[in-house]
Amino acid sequence: MIHFQSEQAMIDFGEKLAGLLFPGSILTLEGELGAGKTTFTKGIGKGLGIKKVINSPTFTIVKVYQGKLPLYHFDAYRLEGQDEELGFEEMFEDEGVCVIEWPIYIQDILPSEKLEIQILKNEDESRSMILKPHGEKYEKIVKELGLC
Repeated sequence: MIHFQSEQAMIDFGEKLAGLLFPGSILTLEGELGAGKTTFTKGIGKGLGIKKVINSPTFTIVKVYQGKLPLYHFDAYRLEGQDEELGFEEMFEDEGVCVIEWPIYIQDILPSEKLEIQILKNEDESRSMILKPHGEKYEKIVKELGLC
């Protein structure tokens, strides 16, 4: 478990993580509203060299940003109970990085290999993060971050 005392610390960690990601990376972000999922994604975007402002894709479901690798930023919150074909699988198989907020709502279509990230909002307003790798590539990332 990692602890962050500030938003900037979360952004910095996201930037560091981005340097270890590869084409086709899948990251899922779980956490209550206001936990810092989008803040963390801003750091990933920064690490991928994205200059545009990254904000929540709540109403568009997915936003695409161009950097060293494309960043597909999903917010699946509004997809609860939907079972129509949305075309996300094509993005999961693309050369970009997929960051998925509220993955529980599309878990049936998510690849088995991914990096699950849980963000916890602590009583003192700090944040904690738990990384759970699924697959060798993601285990390597967690190891390189010194978290194993």
